[in-house]
Amino acid sequence: MISAAFDYVRPSTVDSAVAALASAGEDAKVLAGGQSLLPVLRMRMAYPSVLVDLGRIPDLRGVRDDGDAIVIGAMTTHDEVLRHPLVAQHAPLLAQAAATVGDRQVRHLGTFGGSLSHADPAGDLPTIALTLDTSLEVIGPSGSRTVAAKDFFVDYLTTALSPDELLTSIRIPKLEDGWATHYEKFNRVAQAWAIVGVAAAVRRSNGAIAEARVGLTNMGPTPLRAAAVEQAWPGCRLRSTRAGGRRPRGRRHARAE
Repeated sequence: MISAAFDYVRPSTVDSAVAALASAGEDAKVLAGGQSLLPVLRMRMAYPSVLVDLGRIPDLRGVRDDGDAIVIGAMTTHDEVLRHPLVAQHAPLLAQAAATVGDRQVRHLGTFGGSLSHADPAGDLPTIALTLDTSLEVIGPSGSRTVAAKDFFVDYLTTALSPDELLTSIRIPKLEDGWATHYEKFNRVAQAWAIVGVAAAVRRSNGAIAEARVGLTNMGPTPLRAAAVEQAWPGCRLRSTRAGGRRPRGRRHARAE
């Protein structure tokens, strides 16, 4: 199908993008990587009067160190996220999940901020943002504000963003030594959305679990935290066993008891 007609704006600064959204009112849509929005437009599930393309705003891209956290621009692609050394060092769970998003073409076009703003509960990265206790920087006509990930995802495909606001960056607290992470999802084919996914981050101390975070993908209208599991795991002793199944020979993993 062909989308309905709309005006197209491609600003070069964050301020001009916010101004374009403000002038268009609630009928505007923001184009980031386009991997979710373009199919919706083609199927005429959305009828924006204005499409605001963020592709030419360099301030919305990149990963930087910010002391006790790393900050990722909203227009940073999935591929850039999963390959960046700061992400690998301080937020490995994000890199693990980003590697499972779609296929290579999707990962080179889709953006971290676009995935969060789309807020599909079957998407991998909203769950990671929630699990890692991220905070999201948002800007609108009245200025900028910070929204915790737990407050950002409001309902199915619905976030705390106002129609005239943009997500500009994501702040991720660093996971230092002692943390182990893994993201696992079940889907029918590699390019499909997750039927279910689990994100786990565990901090180990003196042979036991000191802290646990567990996020769930596609288990509700928004990403969820498995609070009961997070409360039950601390204090569980760990023993190291040789991994079986399809894991490489010689790799060891921790098992809670």
